Parts: sequence; C-alpha cells; structure tokens
Amino acid sequence: MKIPGAQMIIESLKKENVDVIFGYPGGAVLNLYDQLYDADIRHIMSRHEQGAIHAADGYSRMTGRPGVVFATSGPGATNLVTGIATAYMDSVPMVVFTGQVASPLIGTDAFQEADIFGITLPITKHNYLVTDVEELPRIIKEAFYLATTGRRGPVLIDLPKDVQQAVTDFRYPDKVEIPGYNPTYEGHPGQITRAAKAIGRANKPVIYAGGGVVYSEAHQELLTLAEKAQIPVTTTLMGLSGFPGNHPLSVGMLGMHGMYWANMAMHEADLIIAIGARFDDRVTGKLSHFAKNAKIIHIDIDPAEIGKNVKVDIPVVGDVKRVLCEVLKKVEPKNHQDWLSRIEEWRKEVPLGYNQEEDSDISPQYVIEMIYQETDGEALITTEVGQHQMWTAQYYKFNKPRSFASSGGLGTMGYGFPASLGAQVARPGETVFCIAGDGSFQMNSQELATAVEYNIPVKVAIINNQFLGMVRQWQQMFFKRRYSSVVMEQGPDFVKLAEAYGATGLRAEKPSEVTAVIKKALETPGPVVMDFRVRAEENVFPMVPPNCPICDMVRGEE
Repeated sequence: MKIPGAQMIIESLKKENVDVIFGYPGGAVLNLYDQLYDADIRHIMSRHEQGAIHAADGYSRMTGRPGVVFATSGPGATNLVTGIATAYMDSVPMVVFTGQVASPLIGTDAFQEADIFGITLPITKHNYLVTDVEELPRIIKEAFYLATTGRRGPVLIDLPKDVQQAVTDFRYPDKVEIPGYNPTYEGHPGQITRAAKAIGRANKPVIYAGGGVVYSEAHQELLTLAEKAQIPVTTTLMGLSGFPGNHPLSVGMLGMHGMYWANMAMHEADLIIAIGARFDDRVTGKLSHFAKNAKIIHIDIDPAEIGKNVKVDIPVVGDVKRVLCEVLKKVEPKNHQDWLSRIEEWRKEVPLGYNQEEDSDISPQYVIEMIYQETDGEALITTEVGQHQMWTAQYYKFNKPRSFASSGGLGTMGYGFPASLGAQVARPGETVFCIAGDGSFQMNSQELATAVEYNIPVKVAIINNQFLGMVRQWQQMFFKRRYSSVVMEQGPDFVKLAEAYGATGLRAEKPSEVTAVIKKALETPGPVVMDFRVRAEENVFPMVPPNCPICDMVRGEE
C-alpha cells in the first residue's frame, strides 16, 4: 500500500510495539503529528524538549525498552542534545525522531534549520539523515535494532519535511542486516575458564558491578555468583539496583563518595571481578594507585571498554548475563570469612552516619532515610544531580532491579524530575519518588504542567539547602569557602509553585515534620512537591579528593 512517509513512521512504531511517545510538536513535524492524531499510541507532550528526552530516558531505564521521542527541527532538535548525551554516556536505548527542513533547503540556513545529524554524531550510537522515503522502513528497523543490541544507546533519525510527505509502498522489514555490526554475546570459553580458576584461587576478591548488570537483566546470576563464592559486591552509581542493597555481601557504592569499606576493599583486593562497569575516574581515583595488588577480570559487551582505563588480566567480551551463566558452571564454592570479617572491621571503623537532633535543622540524610522507611524500600527512585544524588546512593537501599534512574556519566542537572515522569508512565502501579536539589529541580520545573495534565502522580522531594550544594562543598573544601555564584536564597516558594501548576505542595522545616510530610505525600493522589528545608552547609562524606587514591578519603568534618 502506498502511504506518506509520516504515516510510515507511525506504522513502523506499531510494528516495534511502541506504546508511548514523548515529544513536542513544531513546524517541521506537522505531518508526523497529523498522523499521530489518529494513531493508537499514547503521546506525552512535555513543556520543553529536554523534558521529553529525559522522560523517555526514565521510561527506558525502568523497562529496558527503547524510549521514543519526537521533536521539530532547529531549536526543537538542539534542545534534545543534553538528553541524548545523557543517554549515550549511560548506555540507555532510545530512538529519537527529529524534523528537518525540506531536502532542497538543507545547507541554506533556512528557518529553523540545524545540522542535528552533525551535532549529535559524537553522542549517538548511530544517526541517520533520511534522503529517500523508500529507505525509511529499513532505517527505522535498523534504529531500533541498534539501540537495543550490543552496548545499548540512543539512535537519531532526522526527517526532512519532503520525506515525511512523499508517498511510496510501505513494507516493514522482517530482519536487519548491518554489515560489520555483530555484537559478541557469548564469552570466549577459554577466558571464562581462566576467570573461574582465578576466582577459585583468590583470597580477597571483590565483585565490582556496573550498569551492565542491570541492562542485561543479570541480577539473579550476580547474586548466585556472590553467594556461591562468598564474594563481597560493590556497585557503581549505575549498578545500584543490580544487587540487593540490604544483602550481607553488599558493601554499597564505591568511588568518590562511596562507602569507606567498599573503597578499602577495592584497594586491598587481590582479585577484582568487573562486571558491566567501565572503570571511570569517579571510581578509580588516581589511576596509578588503583588496585595495585589485584588481578582484574573484566566482563563487558563493549570490547572498547576493556583495557581502556586500566590494565586487564582476563578480558571476557560478551553479554553479562550469558557470561555469568557460564562462569557459574565452573566456579567452585569457597569461604572468604576472613576477608569478609576484615571488610566488616572497616565498616565499624568508619561507619556511615550523620547527626539529627530534634531541635536542630533537618539533616538531608535523615530525609532520605525516612523516604526509604516510609516506602519500605519499594519505591522507584530517580534523582537529580548533586549532593542529594550521593546521599540517595548512600542511604536508600535498592533491593529490586530497575528501581533507580540517575544521570551518572554526564551528571545532568534537570534530569531527575522529567525522568521520574517517564518512570511513572512506564510503571503506573508503582510509587515513584524524585529526590531533587533546589538548583536541579528549577532546570525543568516546568514539567509540573506535564505531570498535572497527564495525572502522573510522582512525589518530588526537594532537598532545599539554598545552595548549589555540591559546588559549594568543593568551594568550601578546596577554595577557602569563597562561595562564588552558588547561593540560591532567591528561589521560588516551591509549595506555591506546585500549587500554581495544579499540583500539591508540602513543606517541612523541622525534623518532627519530615515523616508526616512524606506520609501525606504518599496519601495524596496526583503529583506532589515536598520542600524540605535542610541544613544549609551539610557535606557528603566520605569523599576522595581530586587526584587521590580511593583509599585516601576525607571521612567527615574532623
């Protein structure tokens, strides 16, 4: 049947079982939105394109399915760039459709023209500028395949207006063939045997688990390996929901603001089993001092990550879940009680803690612990970026897969709130909390209108210290308290802001009000914004200062 390109896109999305699109219309996608009008696909209209792309990201992290985004040309497309880069850094699958000026006008500086193909080349797994409507079905099929296979990531399709309008026969391909693109899923048997033997010989092993565990659905295999070989597990920020946070073998997050005992375990380990992680600088600290006494096994689907930052002794390229299944067949049970006892000593030596007195200001850590308590640890959590993000990683125990979404690699302020909307759309029956800073929340607070319009009942907890908290902490510690451009006393009244959009606003100004506010938010239908007025100059500890080994931590205010 002959149909226009815009209709082909909608029909292709149906073939890919897309149930929701996040987007914002404009002139260059009018044909696409006209076809969407009659389509049986839900569309969530954000109030800014960045809101749409982050919402699609949150949807994807909570489901494993690709988020889908529509935006117009020029500024519509460039407003997506930060969100595309966020997804690219964190390996989140998305398919992004952008409008473009008509093909004859490309390169003429036409109204609302931007070279989004060139702009996004470094921050997409792949991208396309469609020049022939007959190629459109193949390109869409390839885009979804590329986004969701191998190391996942965002794919962008740029659509000139004339391509959307052109008419031709529609046939959606049954399969994809991309010469040169053949991700490795099965680990090399010889390397798997070497890895299993190394695990059997180790006396002080540590499993270092990243986002790859979550993305490959390898939660059970990781748990089985840890329990069978009695190996402690530390996770990256992206890997937090990949291993139960309350399990006896969990040592929490490692790195710059990781647990003291997790960093010490990595420093003294004789074997590190890196699973779906990339040894980024926030984890390793000073590279020349990182895990000097350890052999390293690195399991990852992306061969480019293996050996990129640290020397690897046993590389295993493959899908984490499949590789762990094979490793489990060869690993023998082992007792590491002496090593686990040593880690417990570190835990007691520098415990995680804070002061919360009844007549003092609210401690931000206390707010997060109370959210954990009142939700029984069952909520889906998104965060913005900053101190509150690190406190969430430290104090909220993630015990189920795909229950956490946060911008890790790019560290994008403004991510968490729209991502929480996508998370709630993805899993409507569950409780979703966005833990935000007063600075980050203001970057995309206009999405309150989206939450109210579509009755998306997210609960936003603003850790309001009236600072750009993490920047202030660095200025305090390394710049002699010269607080340059970080004070945010002239902020909005968040309760009134919520009410202005039609949401519910609540506030807690003393510790005795914290639990009551959280309970009220959970009982209230629809979106709720909670303004927690917390201690202004509270810092995140432990902290590894810049260019220091991860064993060299500032433990607290002493």
